[in-house]
Amino acid sequence: MDGHDSEDPKQSTADMTVFVQNLLQQMQSRFQTMSENIVSKIDEMGSRINELEQSINELRTEMGVEGSPSPLAPSKQKPSEDKEEENTMD
Repeated sequence: MDGHDSEDPKQSTADMTVFVQNLLQQMQSRFQTMSENIVSKIDEMGSRINELEQSINELRTEMGVEGSPSPLAPSKQKPSEDKEEENTMD
């Protein structure tokens, strides 16, 4: 028999419990760090998108096309195109 069989089963269970708790704490810490990094990157992306939108609006103002539809507006006009495509697919 190996040396582990001679150990007190309660001590072995306690050691395993401590090991698992430490492992779970390490995992939780790593997941927390990853979550914070992801949220930080998302916030950074949102900030950059806002800056880009502001730059686009400033350029549009400089060009004198304030009243023209936003870049997203053409996608709202596409349902008629989508219907045409659906008809051709039948």
